[in-house]
Amino acid sequence: MTRTTEALIPKLQEYVAAHSTAPDEILRDLAAETEQLFPEDNFMQIGPEQGTFMTLLAQIAGAKHAVEIGSFTGYSAICLARGLRPGGTLLACDISEEWTSVAQRYWKRAELDDTITLKLGPALDTLRVLPAEPQFDLAFIDAEKEDYVDYWEELVPRMRPGGLLLADNTLHHGQVVDPAENATNVQGIRAYNARVRDDDRVEQVLIPIGDGLNLARKK
Repeated sequence: MTRTTEALIPKLQEYVAAHSTAPDEILRDLAAETEQLFPEDNFMQIGPEQGTFMTLLAQIAGAKHAVEIGSFTGYSAICLARGLRPGGTLLACDISEEWTSVAQRYWKRAELDDTITLKLGPALDTLRVLPAEPQFDLAFIDAEKEDYVDYWEELVPRMRPGGLLLADNTLHHGQVVDPAENATNVQGIRAYNARVRDDDRVEQVLIPIGDGLNLARKK
């Protein structure tokens, strides 16, 4: 028995991946093409076990309408959209036409192009023009870390009761606990984690999957 989360050494990470539902051919091809086309940016793509976890989470929650802040080449959007109820929608927000041109090809291949709507432009601008009332069952934040708190403030009022908010990279490679690390990204993540923890509108847990996934449920 243990009261703490075990650190994943490489062999344990391999074991976790081997004992999780594996990504299908579409996701494998997308991951490979992303690595080939954008080798310096490939770190922005979520890992396969996190993708599987997010699909399952959407299914368990019975989510129908979702929003994603930061889509990169579309891997996470496929994972989320596959977990939505029939007739569901995913609003995918990103600023890069180059990255999302790859995403759109794979969304079509996955037969999700009618489920996923891409909105190019600053995500905060996109969120701020949406109706203010609750409309989303699931939200995923994976964009500029210094803007995470601003995304949070725009999203929470637009989440339905019981809606889930996920934020990626919330351990930031362990730098969140290093006092010597004061980069803007790290400060943004620290501020976000603290804001979510102290927000009485939600219940939340910080999960050590991938680079950290902050999971909150609106009361």
